[in-house]
Amino acid sequence: MEGMSRPNALGEYLRARRELTDPADAGLPVVGVRRTPGLRREEVATLAGISADYYLRLEQGRDRNPSPQVLEALARVFRLDTTATQHLLSLSTGRPAAPRRQRREVVPAGILQLLDVINLPAFVESRTFEVLAANRMAGAVSPNIRPGVNRLRAIFLDPVEQDLYMDWEQAARGMVAGFRASVGSDVNDPRIVQLVGELSLASATFRRLWARHDVTALTGGSMRLRHPRLGVLDLRREKLPISDSGGQILAIYHAESGSESARLLGSLGAPTVAEAPRTSVSGTGTGTGTGRA
Repeated sequence: MEGMSRPNALGEYLRARRELTDPADAGLPVVGVRRTPGLRREEVATLAGISADYYLRLEQGRDRNPSPQVLEALARVFRLDTTATQHLLSLSTGRPAAPRRQRREVVPAGILQLLDVINLPAFVESRTFEVLAANRMAGAVSPNIRPGVNRLRAIFLDPVEQDLYMDWEQAARGMVAGFRASVGSDVNDPRIVQLVGELSLASATFRRLWARHDVTALTGGSMRLRHPRLGVLDLRREKLPISDSGGQILAIYHAESGSESARLLGSLGAPTVAEAPRTSVSGTGTGTGTGRA
């Protein structure tokens, strides 16, 4: 019974993906009205080549350490991409993940110098999406891109940040999925639990998106912003992992060369770096501000 009292991350993820998988996408004929969303447990088990009782035990948390072959078969049933499959594999463990030691985040000196000289909006964020350092151009794109601000919190709780996005729902969905990819199996870390709990109480949209268990790789992509002073900006964002940093990411915004958006970005002025005080930043802290874009 002790094992049943522990958080069941693997079972929650399997259940969420099962309920979001369209039977037609799984190759099943859809006849009549189905009473439950997604796939039935028996259907998942059949498609994965395992017994229905075993799959039920996985969802209920009575078996938390299935073989990689079983998990990969389930990933195929749910049509998971490489990032989501790796996330699923990381959840298979017989023991809860030990909380990470709280430590001081230090942005490498070379990265700080890069922020200062690159003529583009750029910033560094922690694995929990807290801004650790940013240049002035990044802060001119969004006032929430400043040290100490948590960007996940901002996109759900700050109306100014929400108004910045032409498609806020899509941006919020991508950020939640990226957050899951960033924190991995550490969702039971007390500091992450605190942030997720706060947002779950304050935002119905966050609760709905968090319950989906979507996972998206922290890669580049396009974004369309409605800047209050510059107007519409069509940008690309690049997210580059910083080696030996404990999960820090360098984010850079840029626009197509010669475009109107590139001209507008160039009008934001010189970079000038702001860095979070090193005595107040923790390795898994959630920040005290309201930001993530």
